Amino acid sequence: MASAKDPFQFQEFEEAGNLLEANRHATTISIEDEDISPEKQRKAAGFIPDGDDEDTLANDDKAELLSGQKKSVPFWTFEYYQRFFDIETHHVKERIIGSMLPWPGKNFIHVYLRRNPDLYGPFWICTTLVFAIAISGNISNFLVHLGKPNYKYTPEFRKVTIAATAIFSYAWLVPLGLWGFLLWRNNKIVNLVSYSFMEIVCVYGYSLSIYIPAVVLWVLPYEWLRWCSIVVALCLSGSVLVMTFWPAVRDDHPKVIIAIVSTIVVLNVLLAVGCKAYFFSKPELPVENSAATEVIKIPSPP
Repeated sequence: MASAKDPFQFQEFEEAGNLLEANRHATTISIEDEDISPEKQRKAAGFIPDGDDEDTLANDDKAELLSGQKKSVPFWTFEYYQRFFDIETHHVKERIIGSMLPWPGKNFIHVYLRRNPDLYGPFWICTTLVFAIAISGNISNFLVHLGKPNYKYTPEFRKVTIAATAIFSYAWLVPLGLWGFLLWRNNKIVNLVSYSFMEIVCVYGYSLSIYIPAVVLWVLPYEWLRWCSIVVALCLSGSVLVMTFWPAVRDDHPKVIIAIVSTIVVLNVLLAVGCKAYFFSKPELPVENSAATEVIKIPSPP
């Protein structure tokens, strides 16, 4: 049995009682109380600053994300377009593969976009296609005239500007016109499927991805290979567009259906054939003016 003067025995000190009486509103913590969390203990002891405002903002952001509701911002602000570039790499990869390998009965918007369009993939696809067309066109022109004595290679940087104007105009103006027409027809016929402008831009942007490997093949100076790659790219790209927008027009008037589908296909063909004809045509070599003189003999009088 331990003696009364055991130094290891817990004892109560009078100083602690005097301190509690002097400050009756002080918070006391017992080491035997297991219900109090360490955070509360540290806060009561004064080790954690008051962060109620930060916690409230964090909880509001969490609740906003969990509920799926985001504050609406004007379309001319940077925050509006920022969310269209917030996408995972594997999603972009799936959408590129889906645009290159269309499957009958699969709608690109419903299967791959799932009401979450992006501008990251379409922007870089269009940019890559612009430089691929310009660079391949210059290389093809160089290979065609390689070895000819009167040929001097000069890089044509203006092709980048012309290709960028053609590609980005097609990727933005055509979806804008199609979106406006579908919106007008949707007001006429209630049961039509409606797509947002960003969804249409996303579909057109990803549909151009098949042209990148086709343009690379155009470097080889074989016309049959170029036309074969054009036909394959047109079929795959056109199939993605037609199968995607078919649900939006199938319940409309037959004449309207034919007009919309024909416009989609014709504009796609004009883009591909126009790029091939302009950037990969054989330019004529400059003809040097030779100082040839003609000797005219004047007959002498008899």
